[in-house]
Formats: sequence, structure tokens, C-alpha cells
Amino acid sequence: MAAPESNFSGNIERDFYIPTYILSEDASQNDDVRLSDVPTCPVLVFINSKSGGQLGGDLLHTYRSLLNKYQVFDLGEETPDSVLRRLYLNLEKLKSNGDEFATKLEERLRIIVAGGDGTAGWLLGVVSDLKLSQPPPIATVPLGTGNNLPFAFGWGKKNPGTDQNSVISFLKSVVDAKEMKIDSWHILMRMRAPQEGACDPIAPLELPHSLHAFHRLSSSDDLNVEGCHTFRGGFWNYFSMGMDAQVSYAFHSERKMHPEKFKNQLVNQSTYARLGCTQGWFCASLFHPSSRNIAQLAKVKIMKKHGEWKDLDIPHSIRSIVCLNLPSFSGGLNPWGTPNSNKRRDRDLTPPFVDDGLIEVVGFRDAWHGMVLLAPNGHGTRLAQAHRIRFEFHKGAADHTFMRIDGEPWKQPLPVDDDTVVVEIAHLGQVKMLATHDCRSKSVHDPSSHVHHDGDDGDSDGEEDSVVEEQRKFGAADTFKIPDEVDIAHLS
Repeated sequence: MAAPESNFSGNIERDFYIPTYILSEDASQNDDVRLSDVPTCPVLVFINSKSGGQLGGDLLHTYRSLLNKYQVFDLGEETPDSVLRRLYLNLEKLKSNGDEFATKLEERLRIIVAGGDGTAGWLLGVVSDLKLSQPPPIATVPLGTGNNLPFAFGWGKKNPGTDQNSVISFLKSVVDAKEMKIDSWHILMRMRAPQEGACDPIAPLELPHSLHAFHRLSSSDDLNVEGCHTFRGGFWNYFSMGMDAQVSYAFHSERKMHPEKFKNQLVNQSTYARLGCTQGWFCASLFHPSSRNIAQLAKVKIMKKHGEWKDLDIPHSIRSIVCLNLPSFSGGLNPWGTPNSNKRRDRDLTPPFVDDGLIEVVGFRDAWHGMVLLAPNGHGTRLAQAHRIRFEFHKGAADHTFMRIDGEPWKQPLPVDDDTVVVEIAHLGQVKMLATHDCRSKSVHDPSSHVHHDGDDGDSDGEEDSVVEEQRKFGAADTFKIPDEVDIAHLS
């Protein structure tokens, strides 16, 4: 199929420039660059200058040299919620005064975010929370280690060039990109408050930035329970638990202690592989106690039909479980694959659409099992597809496990008495992404996505319609803001 004709004119100002008066009501129209026509593709650019070693800072410099420097933001200096609130308030004032330029610019506006998956998720969460009447679609520049989000939508997984030609090439791709909606997922975690000792069972900075303490609102509040600590947040790509998260936790801990050793993407990836060996992920049967296998740790329930919970049987050999939204995990692997027609019919499985309201649940025995993903049609143990999934952890042989949300891991304490730790994941909403026309992510609304090959023969596996308003938030503005004392380098 021939590639679509490009809409890129070759004139940076005509295609992408946003006048300063649009960005801030304090700017004077008289002192600003005046454009005869609304840009084809006006862009707001957010860059984590601490991502990718020196690359983030270099990329920031290049974008500011090509565009209006006031439309390019360093996330280390200003948070995206403050930028977007200011911009959209100003747009509303301009439109109410009859500014047709502002009206058309808002319709065409797109966002570029450069950083790791954590940075991209931050932007997605803020745009989702602001509930804009015309939310702009988002393109992601891969500046992190895994870069699953950019890879899933065709933007690659290698750090891009930071020179002018590379940036112009990326901007051209943004002009020609297609819009896709993707599902977002709410996660709620609840645990009993300790009777004595520290108030918080988990130090706040050890949790992913998108997972926030959630305070009890009223006696009828069914999201929170009196006497419990409740955390909530959201994710776009995956939630995982078990040995894969343990390796990720070791990597992030080492990077936190020795940040000077993690300035290069290739070095980061080789360090990750080394930690996979030292943590026993490749020899799990020898070094990983069976008490930490998923079936021994948790009781798992899924909901495929609204209001109907069912127990999910987890094979006893599974040491890692992944709840996956996008077809990209651990740097671009696709654990779900494409079930053939027999699997789709007999087990009620579907391909992994990114906008069907279903999350794919996949299990792995060890890293060698994960290596099958490198083979054609390789995939993990397909466990289920669901609108909701619930993990219940009771007192057992393990006092902790490891969890991970979109690349950000933490060490999760488990019950030491008769209490229960609950993690529940539910479909939340959707947000608009920008994607290349040949990207691996597929939409349930795209007829071409329903044409599948049946070459996948090797299978390795032998109330709720209304959601409380608070649950509909990832936590933009005050709650989603990265604390000032946190170095955003951890988001790369």
C-alpha cells in the first residue's frame, strides 16, 4: 500500500509555529510574530531534559532554535498541567473575543513529549485529567531505556538524533501521523494501616509517581476503607508483578545509587540484562522460591462481562504476570501475540486491540520463557482478557513481592497477619495518541486490523458501569505534580 501524501510544507514556521500571545495572555500581539495563516500542525513540545543522558538537553536546545522558544518546555522547570491550564484558559479568552486564529489553532494543536515511558505517561495522565473539550493527540519521542510507548505507535525505541535535520524529520512525521485512541487503566491498591510504627507502610518516594495516597472522603466512600491505606493511579501500557518487576527494581535501585553510570542507552540495557542474571531470572527454578510464584502469592479474579467476577486459574509455575494494554513490553516485545482462529474461537480470545476496553493478562515462568517472544509468533502464557482484574494477597510464606507500572517498579509489602492487600485494575477511559501509519498498535475500529494470519500455532498455556468521579482521575494538577524534591531523571 502506498504511503499517504505528506502534508509537510517544508516551512517550519508555517507548519508548526505558535505565536507567543497564544501561549500567554501577558504577551502583546503587536510585539509577536504574525502569521498570515494558522499553522498546519501547531505543536507544544515537552522535554525531560534529564532523559537520555545529555540527549534531553541537546534536544531541548534544538527544538527551541527551530520553533518559538516559548512553545518548548523543559519538564524540569515547569509541569505540564500548569502549562496546559494556562494555555487553554488563554485560548478560551481569545475565542470569546472573536479570535478565529485561536479557534483554528486549538483544533489543529498536537503535543510532542520527549522522555522515557514515565515522562510520556505523566503527560498522558495530565491531558486525561484536564478533560479538555478538544484534547490534543500526543506523539512520543523515545529518550528512555524501554521506550515501549513510542515503539507501540511507530516512533521507534532508539534514542533519536538531536541535530536539526533529525528534529525536522520527526516533525514531518508528526504532521503526517494518524490519530488513535488508546485505553487507560485505573489501579487501586489497599492495605491495612499498621497498628504501631510508621504511619505509612511505604515511603511515598518508593511508589511510582502516578500512584497517590487516596484519602477517605466520606463514610459511604467505597473506594477507601476506614483503617486502611489506599493508593490509586493509572497506567497506559502495563502493570506487572513478580520476577520481571524484581529485576526492574534492582536496576532502578542501582541507577539511583550510581546515576553517573547510567548516561548511555546501550549501557543501561546491558546493565539490565546483567541484573536479570544476578537476580536469578534466568535460573528461577533454582534461585526463586516457589512461595513467590504468583499462584502462591495471590488469588486472582477477572471480570470480562460487567458485574460478573470469575476466579482466574494461574499455573503454579508462573513467576511473573503482566497485565498489558499495548503490544510492547520490555523494549518492544509482544507477549500476547496474535491468537489463531482456533484459539480465538475455543478460548474466546481476540487480538490485542489498544482501544477495545480489554487488558491482556500474560504469565511467564522465567526469562527463558520470555525469550520465546524473540521468535516469530512467540508469546507468553495467555491467561485471560478482561475489563477488570483483582489481586488479593493474604498472609503467606513471602513478606513482599515486586510490582511495576509502566516501567516504574516498587517493593510491595504483603500481609503479616490475617489482613489482605488488594490491587484492582479497571478500565478508565481513553486518550488520543499520534501514530505512524505502519505502527504495530491496532484499533478495533480499523477494518484492516481484523485481517489476521493463522500462523500462531504454538501455545504455551496447556456494578461497574458507573465509576466514582475520584476514580476517573489519574491526579492532574496538584496531585499529579511531581514533587519538587524528586529528580525527574527517574522518569527516563
